[in-house]
Amino acid sequence: MLSPTNDPMTSAERRAGIGLASIFALRMLGLFLILPVFSIYAKDLPGGGDMGLVGFALGAYGLTQACLQIVYGTASDRFGRKPVIVFGLVLFVIGSFVAALAGDIYGVIAGRVLQGAGAISAAVTALAADLTREQHLTKVMAMIGSSIGLVFALSMVGAPLLYATIGMPGIFALTGILAILAILVVLRVVPAAPAIPRQPGWPSFVEVLSNPQLLRMNFGVFALHLMQTAMWVLLPSALVRTGGLPVAEHWKIYLPAVLLSFVVMVPAIIAAEKYGRMKLIFNAAIALLLVVQLGFGFFGQSVYALALWLTLFFVAFNILEATQPSLISRIAPPHAKGAALGVYNTTQSLGLFLGGVLGGALAMHSGTQAVWIACAALALVWLGFGLTMTMPAARIRQQPA
Repeated sequence: MLSPTNDPMTSAERRAGIGLASIFALRMLGLFLILPVFSIYAKDLPGGGDMGLVGFALGAYGLTQACLQIVYGTASDRFGRKPVIVFGLVLFVIGSFVAALAGDIYGVIAGRVLQGAGAISAAVTALAADLTREQHLTKVMAMIGSSIGLVFALSMVGAPLLYATIGMPGIFALTGILAILAILVVLRVVPAAPAIPRQPGWPSFVEVLSNPQLLRMNFGVFALHLMQTAMWVLLPSALVRTGGLPVAEHWKIYLPAVLLSFVVMVPAIIAAEKYGRMKLIFNAAIALLLVVQLGFGFFGQSVYALALWLTLFFVAFNILEATQPSLISRIAPPHAKGAALGVYNTTQSLGLFLGGVLGGALAMHSGTQAVWIACAALALVWLGFGLTMTMPAARIRQQPA
């Protein structure tokens, strides 16, 4: 048996990684295009003057994701990954066009709810675990995470330009078109999943919920995405207010921040995976998130400071987005990976939802600094969980025949 450091990825593993990264990228590009411009657009919608409703519209996607991730994950354990993924993408397409045709904030919320009903993240991640040997799983997750980061950078540049050209309804319609392309990738590019014994149902679900290491990871992804969504409720307006930077020029901050974060993320992932420094890198990223929240709250009074904290946020975010799903797949029993990733993505979606809702409400009633302080407290709790977690031992799997 080859060691993980000398055992290269097979062509099938690379194809799976590229294909699944493309599915995430096409779907997430549409979602990311909304973030930097929606709070500006919402002000002109009936009902859009309420920051609570604006935050709810941003987070509503996460609400239905939270309700359905476990359903999709366990369904993929029973019925197969690809059929579940295609079904979810179809719902996402429908929701995108509902939001495009909406005439007020409530119609947008309805479209976002339908978009979230396409809760495919657990099934896609489980398929990645099915198609990839464990020693290469973090690489595939890093491919997925990097593709998400790249399309995020693209969306930060393109969103203001698209908003000026086709408006918010056009951007919503574009999200639907991109999801249709993702369906084609699922059907034509991604390899078929290998036959894996399935044991769906409540026993595997209870097994997942009773695992203390999985519970730590679930709390972590909840905290990470709550902080992310809360940040996007505040940051676009802060750049306008603090730096006098119009929305059309926000990409000048976002693009360098994302690209610089990749420069740091790649060696961090290599150190975590190749040299056995996973726990150190993992907890260092959480500690960096804590510093970033305090930095936004107390040292974010200029556009340069905001750019610095945003760059550091992306460094931590990209590292954690690559390592956490890989760890979940290693910790979970093979027959319950879909269920485990369903629970994981449910807590992720709850974080997305509550980050928008609570971030908007707390900013309205207690001020923006209160949001950053609350997020810093959440990061501190997460760091305590991270320091006490046990990293899984590697289980090396041979190359598929």
